[in-house]
Amino acid sequence: MHPLDNVIWTSLTTTHAHFAEASGSARRFPEEISLLGAVREHTAEAYNVLAELTRARPVGLFLEDEHPPVGWRTVAVKPLLQMICENDSLLGPPPSDAPRLVELGAAESSRMMALAELTRPGPFGPRTHEFGRYIGIMEEENLVAMAGERLRLPGYTEVSAVCTHPSRTGRGYARLLMTDVMRRIFQRGEQPFLHVRNDNTHAIELYRRLGFRERLQRYYAVVQYGENEPTS
Repeated sequence: MHPLDNVIWTSLTTTHAHFAEASGSARRFPEEISLLGAVREHTAEAYNVLAELTRARPVGLFLEDEHPPVGWRTVAVKPLLQMICENDSLLGPPPSDAPRLVELGAAESSRMMALAELTRPGPFGPRTHEFGRYIGIMEEENLVAMAGERLRLPGYTEVSAVCTHPSRTGRGYARLLMTDVMRRIFQRGEQPFLHVRNDNTHAIELYRRLGFRERLQRYYAVVQYGENEPTS
């Protein structure tokens, strides 16, 4: 199995193992960092362990189809493409008039969460910035665009939280930020990958222009242990 096939599990058992809430064949991140969790193999026994670990709290899984595990109910689900970039040949230099990129961390957490809530690039919590390096573009005191690193495992780092304030789209901020994030990943001898909704054609075209190719199809499902409540 390729390490990106079960990427959340691989991250939680390697580079991000220090974050893991773990029990046997199940892992999850602390909720303040991410809803993401995983099992080593998609078996009933593993999902029973995950149920004990989550204690009926929601958890975000990458699944091969849109159906939740037996005994779990779906809170939300969306189809994803996993894309990977294997070389930096399409990464050009930043334009001479590019805005300054700033490093983002704990001090900017509330601004990062507000931008993520507005633009919905994916789940973002008060400690999501601890995953890795995040950068942004500030105008006065306002964060208007950001991108960063999420899942990490040996040889690979996920580009994530790519978003721009609706009033600042069309200025090339996403490409500028992604190029910087990707270049740092390649400098470490790793390959960048990402996940994107498969109906987000605008973003997919940008990612292709940066050298990404589609690798596989997955579903991002937020699930909770327990059957669906009966309807009246």
